Amino acid sequence: MKVLNLRCANGHGFEGWFGSDDDFMAQNGRGLIECPLCGDAVISRMPSAPRLNLSGARPPRESRPGSERQTDLPGAASAAASSAVAAPDSEMQAAWLQAVHHVLRHTEDVGQRFPEEARRIHYGETAHRGIRGQASPAERAALADEGIEVMPIPMPAGLKGPLQ
Repeated sequence: MKVLNLRCANGHGFEGWFGSDDDFMAQNGRGLIECPLCGDAVISRMPSAPRLNLSGARPPRESRPGSERQTDLPGAASAAASSAVAAPDSEMQAAWLQAVHHVLRHTEDVGQRFPEEARRIHYGETAHRGIRGQASPAERAALADEGIEVMPIPMPAGLKGPLQ
């Protein structure tokens, strides 16, 4: 099993697990891989360090006083800096996913009827409730012209099914 670091065109990083490099290339070529955050299907592979499973691995050595620390090396410093930058990015991704899950749990999916249902709620023809669904850019503009606020949320395909 190969674990690859992937990134979508919007800059979201994530991992993908594949049987081989050929499996990744085939799936990516057919557009089967998408970003779990935004649903983008333009995916690129990022450089990653190999993951080795060594059964006889030794514990890390103690550093001797006065010896150079590994973080003083240019490569190690850049790796430490990139991991420091990655932490807030992963926290933002986790917060975004949590917000999407909250929206999914607390709204009714009205599908393609979204513009009509939004109008019915806005004009008091039906009870006020949270809804979600699909609307074209033209339909969203028409709703905005009527004073009905809507917010498009990119929804990855993996979240469109039942919540687990």
